[in-house]
Amino acid sequence: MTDADATQQRIEAAVFRRLRRHLLEARPDVQNIDLMIHAGFCRNCLADWYREAAAELGLEMDREAAREAFYGMPFADWKARHQREATPEQLAAFERSRRG
Repeated sequence: MTDADATQQRIEAAVFRRLRRHLLEARPDVQNIDLMIHAGFCRNCLADWYREAAAELGLEMDREAAREAFYGMPFADWKARHQREATPEQLAAFERSRRG
């Protein structure tokens, strides 16, 4: 790995940490379903990508462990604190967004 590659990797890691912090601390009110509707990914997707990146490095991690690593707590705790049931309107918007 070149110095430029290492620098890029450090920058990308810092951006990920900032995105994670923003979604978990600054905007926990934004629901995962709303992220899925408008951005096509949510916090759970990021946790899945975290798990996939770990697997690429030869580290096994199940879904719950990846979510805990991403959320900084068991997902059930995060969900109880921050996640509301999706409204019928949100579910309909999600279905529309999936159809593209």
